[in-house]
Amino acid sequence: MISAGEFRKGVTFEYESGIFTIVDFQHVKPGKGAAFVRTKMKNIITGAVLEKTWNPTEKVQEATITTRNMTYSYTDGELYYFMDDEFNLTPLNYDQVEETLKWIKENDPVIVKSYKGSAFSVECENFVTLQVVEADPSVKGNTATNATKDAVLETGTKIQVPMFVEQGEYIRVDTRTGEYMERVKK
Repeated sequence: MISAGEFRKGVTFEYESGIFTIVDFQHVKPGKGAAFVRTKMKNIITGAVLEKTWNPTEKVQEATITTRNMTYSYTDGELYYFMDDEFNLTPLNYDQVEETLKWIKENDPVIVKSYKGSAFSVECENFVTLQVVEADPSVKGNTATNATKDAVLETGTKIQVPMFVEQGEYIRVDTRTGEYMERVKK
């Protein structure tokens, strides 16, 4: 058990038949009245964000989240399969991997998070290198401005890239923001 007075960012706990993680917190000690803890917490299964005020002595059951390094193996159209170091496959549905699919291709490393043996999310690396498979041709003299154009990556994701990036080149992308970082020689 953990008391609300011990809440910090990243603490994961069970509350009202859901699993939540603390996104933001504030310990408040007003001049009059009792102290309290104001939190913003996110349901790690559904993604819903709640704001709640706690008495610092309230207790909740701490949840243990397991993280495993895995590799994206393949999809059969409905399920997406991830393999661990012991060649065990873990199938996940589209809702669980939707955001990550924009940035990964087969054999890419990922982190799979689970609670009580049930996987609930997949995270990829913060920076990935992907090939541009479709982009408008560059126009000579258009590199001096911060102008951008649409490009389609090998995963099918569309992003904005500088005018000098051409089809077939490899680029590094920040998966947290979806922004172009730099060209990469492959």
